[in-house]
Amino acid sequence: MENVDIKKIFGEYVFDDTAMKKYLSKDTYDKFKKIIKEGKELSPDIAKAVATAMCKWAIDNGATHYTHWFQPLTDATAEKHESFLSFDGSGKIITKLSGKELIKGEADGSSFPTGGIRATFEARGYTAWDTTSPCFIRKDEAGCILCIPTAFYSYTGEALDKKSILIRSMDVINKQSIKLLSLFGKKVKKVTAMLGPEQEYFLIDRDKYLKRKDLIYTGRTLFGALPPKGQEMDDHYYGSIRSKIGAFMSEVNAELWKLGVPAKTNHNEVAPAQHELAVFYDEANVSCDQNQLVMEILRKVASKYNFVCLLHEKPFDKLNGSGKHNNWSLVTDDGMNLLSPNNKNGVDLLFLLILALVIKAVDENAEILRSSASNVGNDRRLGGNEAPPTIISIFLGNEYETVFDNIEKNIDIFNKTNNKTEIIKTGANAIPDLYKDVADRNRTSPFAFTGNKFEFRMVGSSDSCAMPVATINTIVAKAFKEANEYFENKKYKKTVSITNGKIIYDNNFKKDVIEYIKNIIVKHKRIIFNGNGYSKEWEEEAKKRKLPIVRNMVEAIKVLESEKAINLFTSMEVMTKQELKSRVEVEYDTYIKTIRIEALTMINMVKKQIMPACIAYKKEIVDTINAISNSVINVSTEVETNILNELSFRILDMKKSLDLLEVDLKKTESIVDKAKKAEEIKKTVVSSMDKLRVDVDATEMLVDKKYWPLPSYGDLIFEVSKI
Repeated sequence: MENVDIKKIFGEYVFDDTAMKKYLSKDTYDKFKKIIKEGKELSPDIAKAVATAMCKWAIDNGATHYTHWFQPLTDATAEKHESFLSFDGSGKIITKLSGKELIKGEADGSSFPTGGIRATFEARGYTAWDTTSPCFIRKDEAGCILCIPTAFYSYTGEALDKKSILIRSMDVINKQSIKLLSLFGKKVKKVTAMLGPEQEYFLIDRDKYLKRKDLIYTGRTLFGALPPKGQEMDDHYYGSIRSKIGAFMSEVNAELWKLGVPAKTNHNEVAPAQHELAVFYDEANVSCDQNQLVMEILRKVASKYNFVCLLHEKPFDKLNGSGKHNNWSLVTDDGMNLLSPNNKNGVDLLFLLILALVIKAVDENAEILRSSASNVGNDRRLGGNEAPPTIISIFLGNEYETVFDNIEKNIDIFNKTNNKTEIIKTGANAIPDLYKDVADRNRTSPFAFTGNKFEFRMVGSSDSCAMPVATINTIVAKAFKEANEYFENKKYKKTVSITNGKIIYDNNFKKDVIEYIKNIIVKHKRIIFNGNGYSKEWEEEAKKRKLPIVRNMVEAIKVLESEKAINLFTSMEVMTKQELKSRVEVEYDTYIKTIRIEALTMINMVKKQIMPACIAYKKEIVDTINAISNSVINVSTEVETNILNELSFRILDMKKSLDLLEVDLKKTESIVDKAKKAEEIKKTVVSSMDKLRVDVDATEMLVDKKYWPLPSYGDLIFEVSKI
């Protein structure tokens, strides 16, 4: 791919500030920007003016259709294309987009997953324009389409999508953050939850992909023996990017930049054929939309290079899985990061309080946070091969753990502050010494503080960021709310003042804040763990600390339907009880259907591909033994006979496991209650699938490669990495 001018193409297909200034009148532009900034409702006049301008901009860029682009309760985005075609009063063809069409669309409210909110015959649903996320043009084989980011609601008013819940949570964290900041004398108009997701993925050869029904139907390999070499040499991580992979990455970046997605980092990940793409921080709502575009572009561009992009959390057994690390922070409208110390003249009391409140929020709602990152693929990823464990803990780093220890011990932190930056001596004149960050990183921690943000590492690679971020926003907003109520009830005459640039705290306020932080640490320090989250000792320690352990998706769904979760989301007005219940139903459906598809795919592959291949190879061995036995030369057939016997035993074991899986799957079909059905599937079907896999993988090692019907792990993961 030719070199591109980033400045020239960035945002080329986005109705951004530059486009708005060009196509909107100054008066309309000013009013519309104010509406976006303050979150106010669009007036019909402004909506009409913006729609007309947006339509002209889109048509000038080649668009013929528009769509309300939304994120239903599935793993994909949804869209219905409408042309700009219309007629004037005289019957002549014109192109237009009305204000009403921009703001509101209609989609089928029952064909998408609703969790029982809408019955099949109740079809009406609505899409509503999200003014905070910029509209964009997508150009591909389907045409040139203006995409309008929207939320999705049922006819009865419930949210049927992921965006609505996220935006509500952002409103809540904004409201409570402003109140908290005001206690410290900081007057801000808006506090925004920020997100920077890191997207991991695998690239494999498309021709080999098409020979594996498991990858086609489920996104992961249901069978596959490990090759002699996997990832144990660590030679793929940050390794030299091969030319064809590099060309793919370059095109992905260019396509994303055109859509205004600030793609920043590309590198090889730990497993062969695994890679990562990271973007700059943006408002969480916008960043979630951008991540959907990242996944879409990865898949589309991959096909141009005869690749397939796998976004499943665990496409290859016993190799690294893929996650989507959610880097989260809070930033004010004047640019202050609330998760970064802002007082250069001493201890930042506000920062320490916020840090403590996040600790409180996570500890009190650990199982709910864990459930937000739950899906079927993550069940196989979490806890193994560099993925975080299923136990929520917080990595804080030695510096702030020491500060909190001092607060707990009543040591005056204002006189113990050390602002000196540590330096790493390189020991070589030609290499400069390095400034050391305030905290190390811990890749085994599910929720790690990394100096100016928290990194939630549990989220799966195929998931939307929306629910995990909405959950973080909600639990932190609840902790902020409780702190606000506590300090507001104290009715201080003043809290802080600033003299010569130095913050002076009212003594009573300062004392109360320190005491409040102390009480949090005493009660919630059990969630802080800076050690190795992979160790068996940590799980035992976590049990002693009485930390919740949610091992799989079925257990996570039970958390979502608990009174605790209901009270959290309803009291903070992020979800209604009905909306939460619907998501529980959708989660159960997703789990049940996903495992069923995987089980049926295994049965199909064994019966139609693997078993016939094994029998054909067995026949060849028998024919070989007979040919040798009937020859005039007296040659031993002991080796052939031993191979034949071992293969026969393996085929028999495989058949027994296959029969067991079919029986277990059939037993679950008659269970009506979804919770009981999911539990039974987890208990019997999943274990039978695992047993069948063990038998098939062992058999693969005995069968001649020319007979084995599936491309091997070595074929899949090493062919691409060498291109």
